[in-house]
Amino acid sequence: MIDDEGVQIGLMPPFEALKLARSKNLDLVEISPTAQPPVCRIMDYGKYLYQQEKKEREAKKHQKTITVKEVKFRINVDDHDYETKKNHVLRFLDGGDKVKATIFFRGREMTRTGLGRTILERLIKDVEAQSIVEFRPRQEGNTLHAILAPKKTAVEREKEREREAKQKAKQEKHEKQLQEKLAQDKEKLMQEKDKQPTPAAAAEAPNPVSQA
Repeated sequence: MIDDEGVQIGLMPPFEALKLARSKNLDLVEISPTAQPPVCRIMDYGKYLYQQEKKEREAKKHQKTITVKEVKFRINVDDHDYETKKNHVLRFLDGGDKVKATIFFRGREMTRTGLGRTILERLIKDVEAQSIVEFRPRQEGNTLHAILAPKKTAVEREKEREREAKQKAKQEKHEKQLQEKLAQDKEKLMQEKDKQPTPAAAAEAPNPVSQA
């Protein structure tokens, strides 16, 4: 038996435990029914359920839902369009999403499926530093597709962002200190320059007269 403060009371008959819980306007909850003897605790069960639900909601907020983003290519894609779509793939991967790269063949394009496979293999090679290949190019009807997944986990990406943020802050601090030092050196140099007599003032200064 455990009371509402977490203190172990010891063995107690069920009716006495229930009487004690009611005297505190609380509930008697069986928390380990398979133990011998079973373990019960005095608590506010409604409050306990609310706290558990709150914890679950908080945990869900921090969970990253992995979705599959589709990027479509054509077999006659030009270099500019290819680079644009490749950047989309990289952005999705960096966001923690999987990517389905797809090529649709229309009409006579079905005779050029090898060209489509070449495009997807090129994409796989271009993004291999940021991805792993879950499915290499496979054809289903008039569609050829490959599936790529992020190489880094959400935790690894978060740690990398933290390192980058710290490094950026450190660099900005160093640059600020350098600028402040340059400003101080410049101000010091100007003060020393102001203390030096000008050539005109030096010419007007009387020459000392020696006395015999």
